[in-house]
This record gives sequence, structure tokens and C-alpha cells, in this order.
Amino acid sequence: MALNKSLSTQEVADILHVSKSTIYDLIRRGEIYSYKVGRKVRFTQDDVDAYIARSRHEQSVQPVKKIDVQSSLLHPTQEDGAIVISGQDVVLDIVANYLHIKDVPAQRVYLNSFEGLLALYEEKITAAACHLYAADEKSFNVPFVKKLLPGIPVSLINISYRTQGFYVAAGNPKEIHGWRDLARRDISILNRRHGSSARVLLDGQLHRMGLDKRMVNGYEKEMNSHLTMAAAIAEGEADLAIGTERISKQIEGLDFIPLLQERFDLAVHREFLETPEGEELLEILRSAPFRKEIRHFTGNDYRDLGKIIAEV
Repeated sequence: MALNKSLSTQEVADILHVSKSTIYDLIRRGEIYSYKVGRKVRFTQDDVDAYIARSRHEQSVQPVKKIDVQSSLLHPTQEDGAIVISGQDVVLDIVANYLHIKDVPAQRVYLNSFEGLLALYEEKITAAACHLYAADEKSFNVPFVKKLLPGIPVSLINISYRTQGFYVAAGNPKEIHGWRDLARRDISILNRRHGSSARVLLDGQLHRMGLDKRMVNGYEKEMNSHLTMAAAIAEGEADLAIGTERISKQIEGLDFIPLLQERFDLAVHREFLETPEGEELLEILRSAPFRKEIRHFTGNDYRDLGKIIAEV
């Protein structure tokens, strides 16, 4: 798989275990998002994850509306009164579906953690998913909220705990075991773009070890998603990439080396939780039906789901 390659129709068909003709029918009916490069149809992993989330949710009354915001400097087109949830985990699509059922308009935007917090600061979104690790403080999310939303009262609502680690080829032929292996000249890596949690985690560890990023072979090679990175590692395009454990279980020819458990939170302005929409959001996150549904996603720990984990 080439670097930054999007998903083809056949690749999506393989992921969903259906025929290509079924995929074209889904496109025609507007049930899965796609885009075109010339005459070829292409998909992002977000498109596939959103379709899977909607399919799991049989009671969904309408599809989650995705709005396109590539940067917090761009202004999303929002429906009046809509809750806008930022983040790249498919669980957030299910949250939006539950809000729709409760007649609460909800939209989704797929910003990374850093961009989401900036957009929350600028009041362009309602809730920002974040899982950013401050290596110096050995803390998740709170240090970044303090810096990116200065003086603004923010509540962090826990969604899950997820294991972050290295994707390596099956059998771990390069005998990679931990962060110090990043300094090896026989190891090449794949990276995520600026602002992503994997990039922040990597940069923090390099700083902690005093290792110049220019000495890391492949540091400049960026991929669009954990899935594309994992597939590229399995196909031998590099030796190592950082991602979540759940994605590693979707790719053959891959091993996963766990490194730390990250905390995945939803950041909101504290005053939002005092509104009817905020109360509805908390009720959904804490409900038995919602908890039961997201148990389908292996590799995540939902012990604090819906709990206000920090007030910043």
C-alpha cells in the first residue's frame, strides 16, 4: 500500500465482506460517503467507520451529517442549535446517532485532538475528543486543555481507555521492544500529521529521550490514519508505526507491542453541561443501551464512560 493511499472500492468491499456491486449500491443510496479522483471512486477510513456505526445502530432515524473542517481556522457550516462533535473514533458517530433519536440535532467533524481543542476554544464546535499525552507531566489531556483553552472552564468527560503501542510486522523480525528502538538506524517508521495524538506522543517521547527527530528514519513520512499505517507496516513499507490496539486486530500480518494506556476524553465548555442538550449527552453516555452497543469495539476499556474525569 502506497503512502497516504486512500481506500479503493475493492478494499472497502473486503473490509465489509461484501461485493463491489454492493458498495456501488451503498454509494447510490447515499449510505456510505465517497469521493472521486478522476473517474475512480475512493473512500477514507472515516467514511467506512461512519457507515459501520450507522449500520450497527438499527434505530437510527437519520444518518450522521459530516461537516468538512480541515482546520480550526476554517468555519464549519452548522445547523442552528446543532451539537457539533469533533473526533475520529467511530464511537462518536454512535453518540451522534443517539442524540438524533432524542431529537437533538448533531453533526460530526473529523478533526484530530489538537485541532478539535482549538476549534472548541474558538466556539466552532461543541465537544472535542482528545487523547493527548504530555510526556513531561505524565498526564493526558489536562495540560493541553489548560494551554489551548486558557481561562475557559472545561469539563473532560471520559469515553474510554485505549492501548497505544507499536505496529510491527508479524513475528517482530526486527526485535522491536520500546521507545529506544526509534534511535536504531536499521528501523524505519511511519508518522501521523501534526496535531494527531500519535504524533504528539512520538514527539513527547523523543524529547524525553533527548533524541533529535531528524535522526529517526522515516519521521517525515506521514499517513492519514491508523488503518493505513497498520496496513503499510504489514506490507513491509516500514518497520514501525504508533497506533491503537483495536486497529491492529483488523490487519493480517501484524503484531502489536503495547506501550501505554491512553485516556480518551470528550472536552466541553463546562456551561454546556447545564443545558438540556448537555444533560442529554451525559444521559446517553451513561445509559445501559449505549454501553451495551459500544462493547462491540474490542480493545477499549469503558470503565469510566460518561464520568466527568476532570474539571479544568
